[in-house]
Amino acid sequence: MLTIIADSNIAHLHDYFNEEILKHPINVIEMAGRDITPEALEQHQPDALLIRSVTPVDAKLLDKNQSVKFVGSATIGTDHVNEGYVSLRGIRFANAAGCSKHSVAQYVLSAILQLRPDYWSANEDKPVKVGIIGLGNIGSTLARYALDLGWEVLGYDPFQSASIINNASLDQVLTESDVISLHVPLTMLGHSELPTYHMIDAAALAKIPQQTLLINTARGPVVSEADLLAELDKSPQRQVVLDVFEHEPQVPAQLLKKLAIATPHIAGYTLEGKLRGTQIIFDTFVRSYGEKGADILTIKEQDLMADLLPDNPYHWQDLKQAPEKLVEFYDIKADDSLLREALDESASAVEGQAFDALRKNYALRREWLFER
Repeated sequence: MLTIIADSNIAHLHDYFNEEILKHPINVIEMAGRDITPEALEQHQPDALLIRSVTPVDAKLLDKNQSVKFVGSATIGTDHVNEGYVSLRGIRFANAAGCSKHSVAQYVLSAILQLRPDYWSANEDKPVKVGIIGLGNIGSTLARYALDLGWEVLGYDPFQSASIINNASLDQVLTESDVISLHVPLTMLGHSELPTYHMIDAAALAKIPQQTLLINTARGPVVSEADLLAELDKSPQRQVVLDVFEHEPQVPAQLLKKLAIATPHIAGYTLEGKLRGTQIIFDTFVRSYGEKGADILTIKEQDLMADLLPDNPYHWQDLKQAPEKLVEFYDIKADDSLLREALDESASAVEGQAFDALRKNYALRREWLFER
């Protein structure tokens, strides 16, 4: 019997991890990601953990546990996992790199075009300048959409080679962009040569023109909440879009009321993105426990996504031909309203339980098919 503890927010969990598919007895224990604790591991002694971004995996979680041999995170980001510690313990770790790159890029585009609908029209004399900080899976995908719209990309990623999109300094992105979108991992001082914790602080905000739209779908602490609040008090006309928050799952009322768009960490929450995340960690799980791993499972990788995905009516090229259909493709303002409605009138913040409930009960939207 293989025992798995899994975040209940993992899409189609039981369509992948079941005895019929795996050809092996399996016990899948679902729970909220924040409830995956040392006590839960002690009680259930799982062979594997399947998580999303809200479960920290580190010595605090695993020091007293000897049963876990595999950790799969159905997310792109890995800052919630101490990979060095996990490796030293001999635990195999896999994340779902690239799973939601189109989902998040499309969220960013929806925010831009909802707030700046005139950007649909390319202007060769004065093109829209999109600054992208971080050009990994998501940032580079956003750049492809931007170029397809005739926009100019100002990209900054010091960990990648110069290219047609990695073409600017950080100061250029901050000072010259019409839109700045953040797509960096969260790294801390002392753990990285160029830490991203509070990358956008008072000094950075002072360089960004007041008319520039700032969007963060990366990690909350990349932006200093205190400095952003002070800036929005000074410059209430500044437009900021946040899908992530420094003290998540709490969202301060004072901040929420000043944002142009605010959503509960759902930028990557499309059916395709979440299914792709499950598929990727399923494939790695099968390799870990199959012929090349622990030799327990008798099956090989198999693509289940095609059977689980209904036909998709949303095509990027169709939207480009009819921009008025943007809300039909994705109504980002509806998601903004859900978060604002979760704030009690007398409360100082959206509380964690309400924030997590919005994510758990989120009606997954569809990705737009991007054909180029």
